[in-house]
Formats: sequence, C-alpha cells, structure tokens
Amino acid sequence: MSDYLNRGSDIYRESFRIIRDEADLSRFPDDLEPVAVRMIHAAADPAIAADIAFTTGVGEAARTALRAGAPILCDSSMTATGIIRSRLPRDNEVITHIKDPRLAGIAEEKGVTKTSAAVDLWHEEGRLEGSIVAIGNAPTALFRVLELVHETGEKPAAVIGIPVGFVGAAESKQALVDDDAGLDYLTLLGRRGGSAIAVAAINALASSAELTNEHRE
Repeated sequence: MSDYLNRGSDIYRESFRIIRDEADLSRFPDDLEPVAVRMIHAAADPAIAADIAFTTGVGEAARTALRAGAPILCDSSMTATGIIRSRLPRDNEVITHIKDPRLAGIAEEKGVTKTSAAVDLWHEEGRLEGSIVAIGNAPTALFRVLELVHETGEKPAAVIGIPVGFVGAAESKQALVDDDAGLDYLTLLGRRGGSAIAVAAINALASSAELTNEHRE
C-alpha cells in the first residue's frame, strides 16, 4: 500500500494548501479568506469560490455577535450538530426547533413547511434580533427569515444562508443578496450548498484557528 497522510493536522494543512493554490481567493477580505477556504474544503470544489457572495462586513458582524454571546439559529439538526462547540467564544446557544413536537401542528395550521414554522418560533421567542442565522438545508427557512425581517424590523447580526436543492434554493439565496434590509450575509449562489458548507462557514467565523477544532477565542 502506498504512503498516505493519516494525521488530521497534516491532512488539513495539505488540503488548505491545495485550495489556495487552485482557487482564486483574491476578492475575499482578509477576515473572510479562511472562511471561503473552509467552505471550499467542505464542498471539495475550488470552483465554488466564484459563487460565494457576501457583504464586506459579515465577518466582523458575525464575530462581534458571537463574542457578545449571540445564539446560532439553525434550520436543521444536521446544521446544528456540525457546529463545533469548542470553537464558540461564549458557549453560545445552538438552537434548532426542527424536532419540537409542536412544529408539525404549527406548520399544518399555517400551511407552511416545518422549517418555515421554526423560524416563526425564533421570532416568537425573541431570538431573531442580533442572532447568527445558519441555514444549510431549507430554502423556505431563508425566505421566511427575510419576510420576518420586513414584517417585524428584527434583524439578525448575520445570515449564513446556504440552502441546497433544485426548488427554491437558488431563488432564496438570490433574494438574500437582493434584499434591501441591510442584512450582513454570506451565501453560495445557485443550487449548490448544504449543511456541511454552512457549518464550515460558522466554524471558521467562530475561531481563527485554522488547523485545529480545539480552540476558543
């Protein structure tokens, strides 16, 4: 059998070297370049660099909110589970309501998806304002966040909106980019996305340590 890397830190280091060699990262500000690298790593596709869209202030906004103890509101268990708690600077709450027993009834009553109904619960519980929103699966959740921002005036500190799929995913992300509410956001345009990429972005924003998952600022 041929030699291969089997130490995690070595694998990460070589992966990030390859990404920086193959992807054009020149348009990313210094505080978002490592976030883009982590997203590309999660997708195993340097080509996605061209489709990452962001506001220039999203890195500072997200990190400031996290250091202040802001919760991270997730659309799915997959997204919530992937967030590395040891990276969070203030033991921030990671919240998802997708398994809440109330949710099916609320969604049926309103005629919406469960993920959309879960966003309404974030609002009703007073969690949306100043939060970090992490959406890695559900376009309807992202659409509902944008609706609530306009209906209520409540604004998350940052929206990491990277749903995946053939129905609504590209449209919801474009709606995030086009929205005029002044949200700070990070997204991946088009159909591609998913919880792994959203989680990679959150974990990179939460800590400046690139080669370890055991770091809290």
